[in-house]
Amino acid sequence: MSIRRACSNLLLDTSTFHYRSRRPDQAALKERIKDICETRVRYGYRRVHVMLRREGWFVNQKKVRRLYNELGLQLRNKHPKRKVRAKLIRDRKEAVSPLEVWAMDFVHDQLATGRKFRILTVVDTWSKYVPAIDARYSYRGEDVVQTMERICAQTGYPKMIRVDQGSEFISRDLDLWAYANGVTLDFSRPGKPTDNAFIEAFNGRLRAECLSANWFMSLSDAREKLECWRGDYNTVRPHSAIGNKPPAALINHAGVTSPPS
Repeated sequence: MSIRRACSNLLLDTSTFHYRSRRPDQAALKERIKDICETRVRYGYRRVHVMLRREGWFVNQKKVRRLYNELGLQLRNKHPKRKVRAKLIRDRKEAVSPLEVWAMDFVHDQLATGRKFRILTVVDTWSKYVPAIDARYSYRGEDVVQTMERICAQTGYPKMIRVDQGSEFISRDLDLWAYANGVTLDFSRPGKPTDNAFIEAFNGRLRAECLSANWFMSLSDAREKLECWRGDYNTVRPHSAIGNKPPAALINHAGVTSPPS
């Protein structure tokens, strides 16, 4: 049967049968998406799209999502069912400038040898800037003060720091340091990690993107890799909460360079 007769029987125009797609080959774009996801294993398609646009790829988010799904790169996160809604502490106000509210907490991990160590994480809740990720075998109140003095000498002192009821944070050393420098310690309620939800979310990103993705042979090796990840987080990683900018874009020596929206 001829093509014309077959198309006529199927009520199909012959031009449709002879049509050939003019879409350019997507092999290079797919390869670049795959490369990004191999080095940044916890990036979803939105952050991959931001990275591609920074590199000069003129591609919209829908195409990136389609190719991302075709490559099987979807992140499968299990979201726990919430039976109750967390209630925030009264009179808490959202930060509107850098150095207004910091959040601070500890993360635990271990070396390849099995020896455990602790990591102090500090984040500016407005700009999402991370002034320090400090790893040590053990932490006491005086060690927290030492780390805070080191980073505050570079960035300045915050007005408030949100912390939990850990022994290092309720210590006399940190209390005296905060009083001497005009810093308010905002303590979470016991057993209520949602009172300091931002640092909990940040620690989850640190766990997924750095701690779970690397082996640490020694404490110095852990410090080097953590500092490398912190630099990437502050200067490269796009943050949707601040318009897909890196946190360093909002901070300079004088303060604010642009709004977070």
